[in-house]
Amino acid sequence: MHLGGLAMGLIKYKLGDLIQLCDARNDDLQYGIEDVKGISIQKIFIETKADMTGVSLKPYYLVQPDDFAYVTVTSRNGEKITLAHNTTDNTYIVSSSYVVFSVKDTELLLSDYLFMFFNRSEFDRYSRFNSWGSARETFSWEDMCEIEIDLPPLPIQQKYVDIYSAMLANQQSYECGLEDLKLVCDAYIENLANCEYKKIGDYIERNKNRNQDNKFTVSDVKGFNNDGLFIEPMRLFSGDITTFKIVTKNDFVYNSRINSTIKKLSIVINEGEDLIVSPAYESFRVCRENELSPFYLYLLLQRESFARKVLFNSFGSSTIVFGYDDLSEIEIPVPDFTEQVALANIYSAYKERWGINEKLKAQIKDLCPILMKGSIQEASKTKEA
Repeated sequence: MHLGGLAMGLIKYKLGDLIQLCDARNDDLQYGIEDVKGISIQKIFIETKADMTGVSLKPYYLVQPDDFAYVTVTSRNGEKITLAHNTTDNTYIVSSSYVVFSVKDTELLLSDYLFMFFNRSEFDRYSRFNSWGSARETFSWEDMCEIEIDLPPLPIQQKYVDIYSAMLANQQSYECGLEDLKLVCDAYIENLANCEYKKIGDYIERNKNRNQDNKFTVSDVKGFNNDGLFIEPMRLFSGDITTFKIVTKNDFVYNSRINSTIKKLSIVINEGEDLIVSPAYESFRVCRENELSPFYLYLLLQRESFARKVLFNSFGSSTIVFGYDDLSEIEIPVPDFTEQVALANIYSAYKERWGINEKLKAQIKDLCPILMKGSIQEASKTKEA
């Protein structure tokens, strides 16, 4: 199928004629655990979430600078294909279940231009539609090679890649400032080590408010994600919602059922309008707000160090449970209230800037189809002239 759009005068290729498999492996163990990467649906390389205990790294593929890698399985993936481009000077290693490839001839196709092609919702939809399988749907290397693309001349590709790169550099610069703010916040918290520690349960109470009178409707039902944001629920509720929990301003909600790979507790604080959540979630509030700032507590609960305490204090085998009573028993540093507020304000600034950064990243992704279309139109006009 043709994804680039018909454009007179453009040279049409199948991707299989432009890309090649890379099968170099980590046979000599030159690369270690610190070089292992996974890929997110945001199309970036990330630290692996897999348990690497006892895993041999010899079969792992090398992803060298300018290489691409993707996961063939597309089911249960948010309707996106998991693919990334290594734009660094470092070599990564990835699981042998991944597919690693590169551009054959950079005189015909720029790798960055190809990534713009991949980094579009149109490509996500195409790869999902053309995935096959029963238990697991996959988009194979053969499927990838069958894709057709219209290529503008190299100078036009470069022009639109430069626009994309400039936008990306701006976002990454903003992200560096964001990391600096996070370091300030982390350093502040490290200095609290000598504070008095007290049980969380001394300051919180369980939320027992239920939607018994049906004051709230199905449209008020919310879920939440690992970024601490309320979202629309993954499935629609059409039955009884009288047992759903009412979440008011500054109330906390978290999922007591967790997995062993978490790096932070999946928890959210309600800073907006009242809403309702599934009774399967735990919910609580700070009952001594003049002694413990809810936002200071929220900051502590989201840290990786707290996630380690969660795992240590949880129970279960296939499903780990961290209930309200478990949470109540954990001790946290409780500094002077003014210090709590100051730290919470720094963290609030970080979260606000984080939100802006996420919007910038979304804008860049939205820009990709526009740039692709612009390059094709410019190439068409150049040919006609």
